[in-house]
Amino acid sequence: MRRKGNLYHQIATHENLRLAFAKAAKGKRDRAEVILFCQDFDANIQNLREQLLDHKPDIGHYRFFQVHDPKLRQICAASFPERVLHHAMMNICEPILESYAIYDSYACRKNKGTLKAIAKAEEYARKYGWYLKLDIRKYFDSIDHDILMSLLSRRFKDKELLDLFQNIFDIYHTEHGKGVPIGNLISQHLANFYLGYSDHWIKEERGISGYVRYMDDFIVFADDKARLKTELEQIEHFLEQKLALQLKDNIQLNLCCQGIPFLGFRIYPKRIRLSPKSRQRFIKKFREYEKNYAQGRWSEKELVQHIEPLIGFVRIGKGVIHDCRSPRNKFQGYKPKPAEAG
Repeated sequence: MRRKGNLYHQIATHENLRLAFAKAAKGKRDRAEVILFCQDFDANIQNLREQLLDHKPDIGHYRFFQVHDPKLRQICAASFPERVLHHAMMNICEPILESYAIYDSYACRKNKGTLKAIAKAEEYARKYGWYLKLDIRKYFDSIDHDILMSLLSRRFKDKELLDLFQNIFDIYHTEHGKGVPIGNLISQHLANFYLGYSDHWIKEERGISGYVRYMDDFIVFADDKARLKTELEQIEHFLEQKLALQLKDNIQLNLCCQGIPFLGFRIYPKRIRLSPKSRQRFIKKFREYEKNYAQGRWSEKELVQHIEPLIGFVRIGKGVIHDCRSPRNKFQGYKPKPAEAG
């Protein structure tokens, strides 16, 4: 595949930066940082453009906070102008990264996502007898900057663009030369790209047909248990030697008919069930959301905005909820309880 060049100045065009703003501001127009940016919109867009053309982007203004999703994670949120820059970069770079991705990679890609990854895993569970489920220990924190830059240089021959990537990597690390921040658009795309190297090796060098990956969670399928044991050794060695990554200890090798834990569900050859932990989280969040509405902290519109994606996540599982308080808890046509007066 030929490397792509002459991209840096495409990132810095007014048209691209305006598009990047629209993407960064989508659904966030009422936030203070977006309102502030819009108050002098043309000047702020021009400032971003001049920073890029001068090779002096104002980056590294991160805000850190923690979330439970479901485990504790530290989120690194860039300032709004930086998020515009990230979108501007991905507007130009994403098609090149996408062209390298294999079909069975499902994170951070258009027309892919969680539901399609689960559907593909169910398809392979019907086709194969055994599965090997793996994920990476502290994945985002373990990504090696030098290796990532080497992989990027195989796709891009634009020195200015590669220098910009390097500058962004240099301002964040969990240890010297390692780590990308969770919560940044660029981190999501490049973390997915990083394991693309192993995707191609698994599919092309190891000759594995049954394979699904969603970020650092991946499943290898086969009809032979011994084959999967061999592949485990090979994959573990490849990840350590080529990508400086280690597998978590929770390696699972089992029959597909026993169910595959993947992305909050347990996948069987002919059915999909919500995992017990996901079910508990759903019930807890559902009750919390209705309480926020009933006590007047949320409007009905805000409640629906939170409830719809929550229900959307669990809709594909069977027997999801049996003990929420209200019979109105259905997957279609959700209507909240009336808010308490006063």
